[in-house]
Amino acid sequence: MSDTAPQRPELPDRLSIDPRSPHHLAAVFEHDIGIRFNDKERFDVEEYCVSEGWIKVPAGKTRDRKGRPLLITLKGKVEAFYK
Repeated sequence: MSDTAPQRPELPDRLSIDPRSPHHLAAVFEHDIGIRFNDKERFDVEEYCVSEGWIKVPAGKTRDRKGRPLLITLKGKVEAFYK
């Protein structure tokens, strides 16, 4: 059988959804990604690091002076996967 699905790039150790970040990889975002934090799937993750065990999520509706959401860091077990 031939695999007709496009090859997915390897998920990096650290990834950010912000295009201005040095940890943003556009090729990864062409596919659906999931983040499991402490064995529960999270849908509001802005940035993660698997090796250091943290995720950054918005702190409610709070914004900084440039209009971007303020992020809080949560520590725990992080797992990234393709859906």
